[in-house]
Amino acid sequence: MLYTAGRQFVDWSADYRLFERARFDPERLFAPARRAVVAALADGQQVVAHIDDTRSRRSGKKVAGVSWHRDPLGPHFRTQFLWGHRFLQISLSLPEGSTPRAARAIPVDLQHCPCARKPRRNDPPEVWQKWKAQRRQQRLPAVAARRLARLRADLDADPGGRERLLVTSVDGGFTNTALFRSIPPHTTLIGRVRKDATLHAPPEPAPARGRGRRRVYGAALPTPQAVLQDALRPWQEVQAWAAGRLHAFRIKTLSPVRWRGAGAHDLRLVVIAPLGYRLSKHSRVLYREPAFLLCTDPDLSLEKIIQSYLWRWGIEVNFRDEKTLIGLGEAQVWNEKAVALVPAFLAAAYAFLQLAGHGAFGDGPCPLPNPRWQRRRPQQRITTGQMIKLLRGEIWGQALGVWNFSDFADETLRDLKSEKNETHLKSAVIYAIR
Repeated sequence: MLYTAGRQFVDWSADYRLFERARFDPERLFAPARRAVVAALADGQQVVAHIDDTRSRRSGKKVAGVSWHRDPLGPHFRTQFLWGHRFLQISLSLPEGSTPRAARAIPVDLQHCPCARKPRRNDPPEVWQKWKAQRRQQRLPAVAARRLARLRADLDADPGGRERLLVTSVDGGFTNTALFRSIPPHTTLIGRVRKDATLHAPPEPAPARGRGRRRVYGAALPTPQAVLQDALRPWQEVQAWAAGRLHAFRIKTLSPVRWRGAGAHDLRLVVIAPLGYRLSKHSRVLYREPAFLLCTDPDLSLEKIIQSYLWRWGIEVNFRDEKTLIGLGEAQVWNEKAVALVPAFLAAAYAFLQLAGHGAFGDGPCPLPNPRWQRRRPQQRITTGQMIKLLRGEIWGQALGVWNFSDFADETLRDLKSEKNETHLKSAVIYAIR
């Protein structure tokens, strides 16, 4: 950021104090991105949000908020750890059309979630009790529940957001009591559940007069794996967009069901059959793992449940772009406030870049021609790397005076026949960065 602003040869103290002293509110910084996504939705269309966590590696031992975390990229047969920070992000899906299509994930919230520092063995009991309370408050599902409630409150305060349904998708790490029993009003939660989860039917109506506590759970129901293997239960086909085209998913559903993680709340179980795919044109058909989903709204259509959960892949793309292209986690800051604000600032900048790209190109490809070795590939929608190249070219072109930002042709008189071709340094620089 310092190099882009041309401040690499001046004092950097003011730039670092911007984050060290928390001179801006990250929630107000994300507010325009949230309002832009809601304004781009059709009338009556629900807001689809996704919650997930990510980790960034750090090497310093005295950086605020660093601790040991489980490495999600480690092999499944051996647990590996990494030393770094932990963040929780909420992204909203911005569909590229009213029909089932792809959607861009726009970050609207990024929170630093440090782990509570464990006391020493000889510390007094009061310190240990305080640590246990902090550990419960700083668990990722508890933080996700608070941020989801804040998102619902912000949507209610935004113009046209109060009447929109908020559909939130999470993975298996957030499908637990801390989140499913803290759902704000006018919000639906879709989470992935274990294949051996214990499910129950709703209880039978209690008599008008009777003693004792009313039952919450009824008779035991088959597990999600048993529903998948039940040959007597018919399959249904649902059309949804995934992996660049429209797919027909085979599903089974069971509703209403009760689950102990959600308490006295009716749910819908959705079982998605494995989807077949080929690694190449002539390779054999492979199959992915089945998916088992729980939805807190039994009346929500199956098409919306499947499509909302499939759009969750967009937040994984956000994490990849933020780390590899934007530089999330690379800033050499150690202050407690700066550690939390610098990633939030970068995520907000990434959100504005995605909104600008969507407004300029929609789901169309990049206007720049592909290299010769990529011309046979089909033109996909513009990527984040191509957006950065276009933005960098426009900024440099405007600074060098070789970019025309008006809607009219440049009618400057030029010699049509030059005596000698001279190398145009400015145009060469602009071409090189593209």
